[in-house]
Amino acid sequence: MGRSRAGRAPSEADPATTTGAPGGRTHTQGPLVREVGSGAAELRPDRDRPRAWQLLVDGAPQSLVDLDDPSFLGFEYQRRLGHLIDLAAPPGRPVGVLHLGGGALTLARYVAATRPRSRQQVAEIDTALTELVRAELPLERGWQIKVRGADARAVLERTPEGSVDLVIADVFAGARVPAHCATVEFARLAARALTPTGRFAVNLADGSALPFARSQVATLLAVFPEVCLIADPAVLRGKRFGNLILAAAHQPLPLAELGRRVASDAGLGRIEHGRSLVDFTAGAAPATDATAAPSPAPPPGVFR
Repeated sequence: MGRSRAGRAPSEADPATTTGAPGGRTHTQGPLVREVGSGAAELRPDRDRPRAWQLLVDGAPQSLVDLDDPSFLGFEYQRRLGHLIDLAAPPGRPVGVLHLGGGALTLARYVAATRPRSRQQVAEIDTALTELVRAELPLERGWQIKVRGADARAVLERTPEGSVDLVIADVFAGARVPAHCATVEFARLAARALTPTGRFAVNLADGSALPFARSQVATLLAVFPEVCLIADPAVLRGKRFGNLILAAAHQPLPLAELGRRVASDAGLGRIEHGRSLVDFTAGAAPATDATAAPSPAPPPGVFR
């Protein structure tokens, strides 16, 4: 789920790899609304880019895809996840990625464009949404992206141990992170799926006193020795509802380079790590399967 927009993220892509998929819906065809499993899906032409489309579900922005340039990340939270993708391995090297939550497959397209020959699996429970995206916003034929129509946690449970370099959790039921994908047990499954140098990245949304975000930081700190948080300072101060990105690993995170990339982005961002991140939790308890709750619903009008 995203709301803030700005310009291009720093990309490791060779320009020759960003020509995009042939065909697909054109702006002259106008917007498209269709009922899918998760609600009313709308493909809305982007006003700034001639072959770009926003995907909204029940009015909540989910994805932004540019068919001409899959390395373009228009939403702030996706650019921050893009930084983590860029730093997962040397530029251009293929990686194995498990995406939990698919939407319009923006991040899978980004990996395919910037890291050719990467093997990717996507868990997207809404098969009707995937069919819509494949038909209207087609993928490049040579991209190694498999989409599984199943619950994100169920796919994670079946992922072989030590098999992927990145697990990216961008799981939303409507505009809320479901409880069963925000627990210590879920994080342990992600840790099991990762290679020894792999990383777990999570997109979540919260506001006001940030109780969900604080609990999620405590949850990852209960599983991983290395955790950092990236967010807009206004979100961290509880001034507005928005996205926060968590990154976790068993090895040190590339904080210096990540900080440079976050600082160069069009949207303000701050990284919390170490003592300041522990302080951020404010004593919140890790969420477990027995205690977890979904993330809060966005306030009325937040997406207008």
